[in-house]
Amino acid sequence: MELLLWRHAEAVEASFGQSDLERPLTGRGQKQARRIAEWLREHQPKDLRVLVSPAERCRQTAKALARQYEIEPKLGTSAEVADLLDAASWGKGPATAAEAILLVGHQPTLGCLAAWLLTGQEANWNVKKGALWWFSCDPQAGAGQTVLRAVIGPDLV
Repeated sequence: MELLLWRHAEAVEASFGQSDLERPLTGRGQKQARRIAEWLREHQPKDLRVLVSPAERCRQTAKALARQYEIEPKLGTSAEVADLLDAASWGKGPATAAEAILLVGHQPTLGCLAAWLLTGQEANWNVKKGALWWFSCDPQAGAGQTVLRAVIGPDLV
C-alpha cells in the first residue's frame, strides 16, 4: 500500500469573523500547490485515491492535481492520527495492499502521523506547507515495515 500525505499550501491568515475552514490559498500557496501537483502527476502511483479535508485551503491544494477527489470529514482541522489511519484504511489487511491513498490535510496531525508511521509513536514532526511525504508498506512483510519513499517540498521542484 502507498500512503501519501500532502499538507495544504500556504493560506491567508484568518480575518475577523472568517471561519478557519474558509481560508483560501495565497498566490504563493497556489504556486506551491501547482508545483507539487506537477511533480505528483509525473510520479503518482497507479489508481491513486485522493481524500481531502473539507477546509477550503485543502480543496484548493487538491484541485491543483486536476483529478477527482473526495471530501473526507475525518481529515478536518481537529483530526487525530487515528482518524487519518481510519480514513486511509491503513493496515486493515490484504484487501488494501494494492491501494494508493493521498491525504490532503493539516498540521500538526500530518506530522504526528508521519512520526507514527516511521517510529510507531506520535511526535510533533513538522510537515511544511505544501510538502508531500510518501510512504509504502508491504503487508506481506509484517508490521513495522513502513518505508519513507520521498519527501518533496514546493521549493525543491
